[in-house]
Amino acid sequence: MKAIDFKGIIPPLMTPFTETGEIYEDGLKRLIDFVVPYVQGLYPVGTYGSGPLMSIQERKKAAELIIEYVNGRVPVIIHVGTADTNTTVELAKHAESIGADAVGAIAPYYNPLTDDSIFEHFRCLIDAVNIPVFVYNNPSISGNPIKPEVLKKLADYGLRGIKDSSFDLVNYYNYKLAVEDYQDFNVIIGTEAIFYAAFEAGAIGAVTGLGNIFPELLNKMYLEYINGKKEEAKKTQELVLKLRSVTKLGPTVPVMHAILEMRGIDSGYPRKPFLPISEELKVKVKSSLEELKLL
Repeated sequence: MKAIDFKGIIPPLMTPFTETGEIYEDGLKRLIDFVVPYVQGLYPVGTYGSGPLMSIQERKKAAELIIEYVNGRVPVIIHVGTADTNTTVELAKHAESIGADAVGAIAPYYNPLTDDSIFEHFRCLIDAVNIPVFVYNNPSISGNPIKPEVLKKLADYGLRGIKDSSFDLVNYYNYKLAVEDYQDFNVIIGTEAIFYAAFEAGAIGAVTGLGNIFPELLNKMYLEYINGKKEEAKKTQELVLKLRSVTKLGPTVPVMHAILEMRGIDSGYPRKPFLPISEELKVKVKSSLEELKLL
């Protein structure tokens, strides 16, 4: 596959864990089976997938389990981003070796980096594999934003994809302008919050956290949009924003684990330091979903 071939709803797949913190394989399989019929791809082992909370070996194991169980039903972009270049490259090579369709990587986090350092990091990643690479721009987490001029330089080098989770539509437009010479460059939007606006700006794919818990709703919005039913897509976007607000009633990942349980999907536990949400908060979340007629 080429980077431009990734389109539609691509959930950043959550990773279920046992109460003691091991990868919950049965829960992972249940979640994949719940999500896959409604989506066009998966983006596991990232923020929602608790990649940064896992060891390198655990990340490799999660990737292997997912690739094997998905078994080609949808394309899989394995997130391989870490705080250092060597480990990121190691994970990328592993992902390619097990059959991932692409890899994605957040900019190295924790340490402030120069633009030259960011370019060199991703240059090494591009050189390491023969599958598409998606740069992941999430400055609120990494502290190292990918500037449009750096993206242009990476595109000139051979990069053909970015996932933008800046929540900034102006930034999204600037990315599109930066790579306008490359018709095969895919600027994926990294949130459902501005799905409609981003697709109006030319997006063809969206990595949507809510796709873990209501994949059918996100797919509905996508199908409405691509089939020209834009007024319906706008209304669905409004419902999606209300649903997002429910997931923000507490820590997002633990809230989403609770919502999956409410929907009859055993997704185990979030990984520490995340804790399951309180019974009191569960009642509030359930009531809010019922008000939206989603339960």
